[in-house]
Amino acid sequence: MLLLLKDHGERTTKSLVLLSTTQMKTMSGPHGSMLITPEVVETMSSWMPFASITVPECVRLHGRSKPEPLNGSQLVRLGRRSMQTPLWASGASMRSKVPIATAPTMQSASSVPKVWSRNTFDIHSDNKIWSQCQSKTLHSSSSYFQSDGLNIVEYCSIFLTDNSVNIQGTWGPWSDWGPCPAPCGQVGVQIRSRNCQSRSMPCSGPKVEGRPCNGPECPRTDCYLQCLMGRVNAECDACMCEEHILLGSVRGAGGLTAEGATILRYGKLLTLTDHNGHFRIPGICPDGNTTLTVSLQGHVTLNVVVPNSTERTSVLSVHLKRTEKLRVLGNLESKARRQGQTAAFCCKVAGTPQPDKYQWFHNDSLLEKQSENTLVLKDLRPEQAGEYYCRASGPSGAIKTKPATLKVLGRNEHSCNPKPESHLIRLPHDCYQNSTNSFYYDVGKCPSGTCVGQLDNGIRCKDKVAYCCGVEKMEERQLTCQGYQLPTMVVTECGCQKCVDTKAVVHGRAIAADNGEPMRFGHVFMNGVRISRTGYKGTFSIQVPPDTERLVLTFVDNMQKFVNTTKVLPFNTKGGAVYHEIKLLRKKEPITISSTETNTLELGEVEGQEAMVEIQIPPHSFYKENGEVFTGNVNASVTFLDPRDVSTAAAAQSDLNFVGDEGDTLPLRTYGMFSVDFRGEENNEPLNAGEVKVFLDSAQVKMPEHLNTMKLWSLNPDTGLWEEEGSLQMEKKRRGKREERTFLIGNMEIRERRLFNLDVPENRRCYVKVRAFRSERFMPSEQVEGVVVSLINMEPTAGFSSNPRAWGRFDSVVTGPSGACLPAFCDEQKTDAYSAYVMANLGGEELEAVPSSPKLNPNLIGVPQPYLGKLNYRRTDHEDPRVKKTAFSINVAKPSPNTAEEGNGPVYAFEKLKECEEAPFSAAHFRFSRVEGDRYDYNTVPFNEDDPMSWTEDYLSWWPKPMEYRACYIKVKISSPHEINVRSRNMGGTHPKTVGQLYGLRDTRSIRDMDQTTVSAVCVEFKCSGMLYDQERVDRTLVKVIPQGSCKRDHVNTMLQEYLVNHLPLAVNNDTNEFTMLAPLDPLGHNYGIYTVTDQDPRTAKEIALGRCFDGTSDGTSRVMKSNEGVALTFTCGDREVTRQSVFQAVQGSQSQTVTSVVRGDGRQNRRRQRANASRSSRRRSTRNPTGRRTEARS
Repeated sequence: MLLLLKDHGERTTKSLVLLSTTQMKTMSGPHGSMLITPEVVETMSSWMPFASITVPECVRLHGRSKPEPLNGSQLVRLGRRSMQTPLWASGASMRSKVPIATAPTMQSASSVPKVWSRNTFDIHSDNKIWSQCQSKTLHSSSSYFQSDGLNIVEYCSIFLTDNSVNIQGTWGPWSDWGPCPAPCGQVGVQIRSRNCQSRSMPCSGPKVEGRPCNGPECPRTDCYLQCLMGRVNAECDACMCEEHILLGSVRGAGGLTAEGATILRYGKLLTLTDHNGHFRIPGICPDGNTTLTVSLQGHVTLNVVVPNSTERTSVLSVHLKRTEKLRVLGNLESKARRQGQTAAFCCKVAGTPQPDKYQWFHNDSLLEKQSENTLVLKDLRPEQAGEYYCRASGPSGAIKTKPATLKVLGRNEHSCNPKPESHLIRLPHDCYQNSTNSFYYDVGKCPSGTCVGQLDNGIRCKDKVAYCCGVEKMEERQLTCQGYQLPTMVVTECGCQKCVDTKAVVHGRAIAADNGEPMRFGHVFMNGVRISRTGYKGTFSIQVPPDTERLVLTFVDNMQKFVNTTKVLPFNTKGGAVYHEIKLLRKKEPITISSTETNTLELGEVEGQEAMVEIQIPPHSFYKENGEVFTGNVNASVTFLDPRDVSTAAAAQSDLNFVGDEGDTLPLRTYGMFSVDFRGEENNEPLNAGEVKVFLDSAQVKMPEHLNTMKLWSLNPDTGLWEEEGSLQMEKKRRGKREERTFLIGNMEIRERRLFNLDVPENRRCYVKVRAFRSERFMPSEQVEGVVVSLINMEPTAGFSSNPRAWGRFDSVVTGPSGACLPAFCDEQKTDAYSAYVMANLGGEELEAVPSSPKLNPNLIGVPQPYLGKLNYRRTDHEDPRVKKTAFSINVAKPSPNTAEEGNGPVYAFEKLKECEEAPFSAAHFRFSRVEGDRYDYNTVPFNEDDPMSWTEDYLSWWPKPMEYRACYIKVKISSPHEINVRSRNMGGTHPKTVGQLYGLRDTRSIRDMDQTTVSAVCVEFKCSGMLYDQERVDRTLVKVIPQGSCKRDHVNTMLQEYLVNHLPLAVNNDTNEFTMLAPLDPLGHNYGIYTVTDQDPRTAKEIALGRCFDGTSDGTSRVMKSNEGVALTFTCGDREVTRQSVFQAVQGSQSQTVTSVVRGDGRQNRRRQRANASRSSRRRSTRNPTGRRTEARS
């Protein structure tokens, strides 16, 4: 190798032979070439003597056709030639051995420029030369070069091929490279050697070879860093301890090895972990101040401090946690403001790491210069009204909030429409109104909505006081009924007032999906914190925290009978209780497998069909939670939710949604879920597993477009959202000796998450509009809120749309004032590509769907032809009348934009959700109705129990406090061969504002005893005594219990009578046809025949109290009326048959309603007669049916 020495001052270039050609054979360039220099060659014979140097012959190409031989003496005359001329070297002349050159002492300049210069030489076909030039200073491991006033700046490398080597002996392995001898900022040569292992013949080739190396970077002269240990590095950003070595290991989530984790210090990469998750870093100072940053894909970046130590070796263990995807903590609050006021919206998003970017959108348009998590809009103008939402993003993904509405009103504009909307209430059966020719009366209502109140000047995300449109003025009207005047309060004016404080509650039962066995005393978790427990019968009740975006609950069975189940439960944001039945999958019995063998588990629950999924676990793949490899036997329980079994749809976990790259919440279509539980056989400790393979039989994927988009997902139990674990690739696999099948294969790790899903994102989406009603009259004023409507997406068998091959997803939505819009998969080209199965549930009671072909009134379904025929609407009893009538199926045919009759519901395109939610009652929709119960409620001050926001502040309100509902019942026994209607008339008793005024009426029909044909019983609601809405004075309600017909009071409960006598005043009871009392203030209990329950939801309070009344106990519940238990009053009634038209029959309010009612009249009477003779255990009255099913058949 030739070293070029260039003195810039004298503009001369000198060269020095540094290494022999044999030593340079180790510097392999292209085609096995050798390393020499120079870039410019000039004689140095007159400048410096060389010791035993043989200069190889060279040739130069001077624009001639042939190279010209060049001997060593001619080499001196190449000095001032431009190096664009190629240099050539003869391979034969390169065999002479040249020792390492020695040189006089030369001084190295510290200002050596670091500019790289490259000059690539032509490659001759015989000798193959490669060169590379750099601006560095070169040093040998045997001697340094220093000279006063001489700058060493340029050297050039040329690789030469030697094709004439004849290897005779055998060389031993090369030694390690020696240390680099170069000082800081300079270049030297590292040396390594080898020995000839042959004794009989010499070895051909070099024994020693060298390579250039860089010295350490020079320390900065302006560095102020001081080290407690070691010395400052060249960058002056850390301390270096050459004698210390840091050893470490990195574990990922679940304790699995973290291969490829990056270890950084101050942003500079130090090393990567190996396949075992280990790393080794020399030179790190264990001073307690050195911070390392450890990062791994899919995990939260962690900063760790190297602990203080005096040892030469330190050990560091790092455990990383899974990245937490972004999630919305609270909805944006809709606001109403006047022009010139200020509004603020806050984007409450959490995740690990936290979002670092916020974007705000107004009517789907990005707002520029708004990048904070709080949006403040000052001096509002009308054009700023509309919808606002936020998009937050960061290293852990992106997410969008739901939109909030900003209403901007003029300075003098009404905040609420003062004119009430029409609202019809049903009157008692003996109160027919000749003026309207109906049993209905319009009392008006004020639609609830945000309005502008008296706001302070503070800028808040949530207004300190919420204002809503409500009743401003009411007036009393007297309605003439049969033999009495019925007072009613009518809304005359609406206005803006403080919103009614409400609480949202979810309650229900957690039961087995296969046989209804309750999960007893299980735990209920929210955000990883236990918030409740299930009761002996699996019951639970949860109060929804304010500003909750998604209510995600996880049910954990202490007895390990059921799979841990995560559910996203819809709730009524306006307050009130919503009932849910949680269906749980029973855990599969574990099988014992060996951790040291390859194990394959087949998953599939449909008899007679191939397994749908296989899980393959390689040997030595199980880990303890501390990261140690587990050896021994494993009890493996894998529970599979097979979508080919339609009955399992209700047990699906979560709501099958994920968050896309842009932050949108998108739906998934499942091809199977599986829950895994691995435990050590000896001590039952939970185990994790790495490198698990999943095989999905592609023959089970009937939609070809899904094969390329299939992915493996895991469920985040805190957010209820599915997160991608990996993709699946197509691959053929042989089963047995001959059969070859195609599988979709993916890899997964089983860590802290135990529930996985094989899903595809599906972009063919729609919404289906459904409404629920109190009766089969389907009147707008009788819509029911708080009904849980569920939709199961089906994949029909080809050619048989009514015979589904599998289900794809399960969704539930709670009805509001205008019904519910349920997400569903749909297809525009192929109408039966997807079908849907829809059902509705209210408090455990299954609502009834409209018949497939209603008699006399085809419009009863709510969808006009021909679109109805295209949707292929079928009630569940369409082919078999013995089947329940509580659901219907449709083909989810996406509406065609070119067909006018399909643009008005009931199926809406996915981007038209708002249009679906705000559709008028006249728009097409599907319908459910409650089976009319044998009771009637009338309130003087109208109140919708499904909507707590409809509560009105009035002395005559049935419920004095909107967040504390107290339900009271009295049990009455009837001796009569017939079922009797019993009324409670409730009036003000002791409060001066209400004394003698009517609160309301309750009519209820008695239930025949199963064993005694002449005995029946009834639980009648009455208004509880207590404080009125002003909370200033107690009113003891004056209650009259009046059986219909010719009845006589026989007996009053002795304890009840004694209580009434001891708590004056005492009501007069001269009429033996009825019973009068001033209702007790105390919750007495079954010994008195009085049943009282207080709850945050009126319907829940009534259901619980009614269940206790049926059972005749203070703490039990029953669906069967026990006529002789816990009775307060006993009446004996005559033999006169109850009139055909009763309180509980349909009432004709108009000609259109008359037709419907007449058609149903006889059927309803027949059903009552059937119920009277049927077992009461199969009847669902007002109490909640734990199984959620009705067993009797209805015609």
